[in-house]
Amino acid sequence: MNSKFLRTTLEQYFQLISLAIVIGVFTFDSHASTEQTWRTVEQLTAEDKELFDPNTSTERDPKIPYLPAEKYPFSAPYTAEEMGYRSANAPHIARWSHSMADVFGVITSSGYLNQGEWSCFIDNDTSGGMLGHMYDRPAGQELARWMMYETFPPEHDGAQQLWIPYRTDLETPKKLDFFYYSPSMRRVRRMPEPRRDQRFANNAQSLDDVMGRDPWEFDWELLGTDIIHESMRFPKTRQTVTINDAERGFSEVQASEIKIMGSDFQHYRPDGGVDTWVLKATAKKDWLPDYNEDHLIVWVEKNTFFIVRREKYAADGHLMLIESRMAKHENPAKGVEGFASFMSLYWNIDHDLLSYSFHDNHKVREWSEEQKNTIFTPEFMPREWLFEPIKSQLRIQSPDEFFLRPHRYLDRFPKHRNTAIPSELEARYKLQEAAQTLIFETE
Repeated sequence: MNSKFLRTTLEQYFQLISLAIVIGVFTFDSHASTEQTWRTVEQLTAEDKELFDPNTSTERDPKIPYLPAEKYPFSAPYTAEEMGYRSANAPHIARWSHSMADVFGVITSSGYLNQGEWSCFIDNDTSGGMLGHMYDRPAGQELARWMMYETFPPEHDGAQQLWIPYRTDLETPKKLDFFYYSPSMRRVRRMPEPRRDQRFANNAQSLDDVMGRDPWEFDWELLGTDIIHESMRFPKTRQTVTINDAERGFSEVQASEIKIMGSDFQHYRPDGGVDTWVLKATAKKDWLPDYNEDHLIVWVEKNTFFIVRREKYAADGHLMLIESRMAKHENPAKGVEGFASFMSLYWNIDHDLLSYSFHDNHKVREWSEEQKNTIFTPEFMPREWLFEPIKSQLRIQSPDEFFLRPHRYLDRFPKHRNTAIPSELEARYKLQEAAQTLIFETE
């Protein structure tokens, strides 16, 4: 992104910002409301109290003592720990066999945009969902195989990654086998497992953000409830997107019509909001020594337990990252557990780095043994055979079409959330809120 573009962008909105400051209409958070949407545990409604079990010491599974004795998916009333386990059902990659296009990109604080696209094939080797993840395999055995074939940018076409997730516990912490194939070298290399808590190079998200976190590695606390009316925010410069539905094909959709939990979700409030539990997950030091993330705060939709928002905090208490998520009911056969991530946005506060991911053309699969022995093995990667092209038109065309930085919700749960950000970033955020497009740093 050159300096001319940056200067033009700032000049374009200078008068608007100045006027906003003068007349006093500017706020720190454009989604602030005069009506309080959030409640602490002490303020829970009678209905929510019926659904929440405040017990913090429950019986344990006799065979797997770090798990609750009651079998997943549990029954109401739920403890905070059980809510945490339910929320782990829908990580970034759905816990069932499927294929999809993963369209992703990152934009820097200066406006440099980099994007990619993969055709992804997922073979889940359990009975599916969090139930299979917890009970089907002992620690140390593989849970799935993820084959990702790069299709964009053109110079990377044919590069492949094979991820093999493992069931972990305290004694067997290995989480991933990782193979990479480079067309230019025509070699498959077995890569070292990345650190789970470190962001990928030139991206905002970490390995755990992509693979999901095992809930038994955290202590869980219910902070209260909240209502979320908006998740990922499109800028005013991008009003439509073209989505490739596995059944209906390509269709142009108004950005304003894309809902947090998808179009067929049955539990929206009359004003379109989503009711959530708000949980705090603190990393257990014996399970995650030297883990970079001290604790998470997650907003969990009450019926599906899908995480619609996540905040990550460092050991010194500062806010590291905000993640906004939107869902689609991609696997109706699984009922409330058939919701999968459709759109995700990660905002790394320290570097003002934003990453997005679209999961397009999601198709539930049942792989044959022959397919499993070809698509999902390192030995087959040098053939550069793309099993099935998966098309998408969701890439962003220019930096001014990138998503806005997420809402900050400055007034909510102030005893548990440190929403402070650096002063330069605070100023940039204010400019964004007034302009409703991303504002980048000046040189």
